[in-house]
Amino acid sequence: MHPNPHSPHGSLAGLTLAAVGIVYGAIGTSPLYAINQIFFHSGFVPGPGDVVGGLSLVIWTITLVVAVKYAALVLRAENDGEGGVFALYGLLHPFKRRGAKLLLWSLMAGAGLLFGDGIISPAISVLSVVEGLEVATPAFATTRVPLTILLLTGLFAVQQKGTAGIGAVFGPVLLLWFAAIAALGVVQIEAHPHILAAFNPLLGLRFVLRNGPYETLLLLTGLILVVTGAEAMYADLGHFGARPIRLAWFAVAFPALLLNYLGQGAYLLGGAPVVGENVFFSMVPAGMLYPMVALAMAAAIIASQALISGAFTLAAQAVRLGLLPRLTIRHTHHAHAGQVYMPFVNWSLYAGCVLLVLGFGSSNALGGAYGIAVAGIMVVTSLAMAAVARLVWQWRRRSVALVWGGLSAVNLLFLAANLLNVLEGGFVPLGIGGVIFAVMLTWQWGRKATAAAYSARPAMTMAELVELHRASPTFVERNALVMAPKPVRELSGRAPALMRLLWERHGLLARNLLFVEVTHRKTPYIHEDRCDVTVFHRDPARGSVIGVEIRFGFMEEPNVERALEELARHREIDLPADPHRWIVHVSHEHLLPSRAMGRLARIRLRMFVLLRQLSQPSYYYYGLGDEVQLSAEIMPVRVR
Repeated sequence: MHPNPHSPHGSLAGLTLAAVGIVYGAIGTSPLYAINQIFFHSGFVPGPGDVVGGLSLVIWTITLVVAVKYAALVLRAENDGEGGVFALYGLLHPFKRRGAKLLLWSLMAGAGLLFGDGIISPAISVLSVVEGLEVATPAFATTRVPLTILLLTGLFAVQQKGTAGIGAVFGPVLLLWFAAIAALGVVQIEAHPHILAAFNPLLGLRFVLRNGPYETLLLLTGLILVVTGAEAMYADLGHFGARPIRLAWFAVAFPALLLNYLGQGAYLLGGAPVVGENVFFSMVPAGMLYPMVALAMAAAIIASQALISGAFTLAAQAVRLGLLPRLTIRHTHHAHAGQVYMPFVNWSLYAGCVLLVLGFGSSNALGGAYGIAVAGIMVVTSLAMAAVARLVWQWRRRSVALVWGGLSAVNLLFLAANLLNVLEGGFVPLGIGGVIFAVMLTWQWGRKATAAAYSARPAMTMAELVELHRASPTFVERNALVMAPKPVRELSGRAPALMRLLWERHGLLARNLLFVEVTHRKTPYIHEDRCDVTVFHRDPARGSVIGVEIRFGFMEEPNVERALEELARHREIDLPADPHRWIVHVSHEHLLPSRAMGRLARIRLRMFVLLRQLSQPSYYYYGLGDEVQLSAEIMPVRVR
């Protein structure tokens, strides 16, 4: 296999600095709201013992979930250099007949929760920074919501420009942010050094045992927020590589977060006033408050930008895997195929963010909604990683149970705790995840049902088509492409049903007929054997009948025109290299329910028809609509 041409390029120092800015924005801004949620919104009145015990839980949650689970283990699960929920999907897809199908569905549900995360995170991050202005002066209290919406509007409006121009500053700004929050923490730790006792895990355990089960669950609903954004470590694996991501974590993000959280705990131990239940900004010196708010705003916007870009990438992967309709994808950088903009996704995220800000109004109120999304994603990742360890890495059952059973239990405990917040905002990510999961299942079902209905129409065999072509006295002097829904590799196989319709309607065939089948593999990239060419008939005087299969991975742009130009240039197919001299025959299936279809199935079919209206036609999606001529035929098909 050839080396991955999409692997990260650059020095270790450069990639590490970039990882600081892109990967750790969300978890880096969690100190803005996590401690507030743990000690105030959860109903605790923090005494000295509660503060030290609670901080012990914070330290060990970050260590166990982020440092051990993600940095040490999950980053090993690379799929051709790529990470993320659909990389796991690709790793497990070959095992779907061995009981992994339920896990594939859970990964689809996890993708839905990630979209919910992409809506909640910008809202809570920007809200928490605007609330910092209220610490400086109460006059900002009445402008919190409109100012947040204004900032979010600007953020989403610039997405179509891409991140290439501003991406270079992400790393330095976040490096400055981590240095600043670490310095804030050190000042408070020096004043109250006994907070360092929180490194003792027994104090955290003692704190849990001292409180009742219900109070502990309430605490866990806030505690999950200290690991928000940890999933980005795995999602961005393909952009930076495991080594820079680990180095950025252990050298920069991890120590800075520990120091700041310990500093917030020390501030609470000192008994100083907490303005507006906002510990982070309360411990900022008065003269530094406005600069700190400005820096926090920059960090929050960068964190939000990274999550929005991640949502675009996630949606593009789902489209290429056939899990979502073919939404419009625009590339924002000519040299980086991974930098994309999706208008429908962008403005859907924006509408969701605005509705959340209007509906909840504060970061504390949004904390419950955020926690359940984070906990749900982590449970799905842990369960999928257990399957990867057993099926792909060939771990022993005892090792899988010990490592991933324990980590899954911790994540399930967090999820169970956050289910208490279903009525207080937890319904938001659950609802978003449920809708997107239903869309994925409906789209998969509809595509399979449409293909089956299309294939059931009367059609000639390839052998019959070749005989017609050989015997034809005249030809249409065209180079015709026909998109084939199924492989066209053998003479005994069926020709696309569209060919019978064209023959019966016109009684003529094109001199050069090319059947093109596009295959999407459950792997990020295709390194070799992208195209298979099957020659059914070729005569210099009478033309040709040829079948081509073109394969793409889910991280690649499926540009069929470019692939065909390459084949034509090497004379593997009979097409002029100039696409202006091609004509593409396509069919628009008019979907009709079969007479035996039940009511629920009819509703599902209507949902699929609605999704098809959002979807780009396949020929445009595959890059065949700009220069080539198109001939479209409407073909009624009955779906069973």
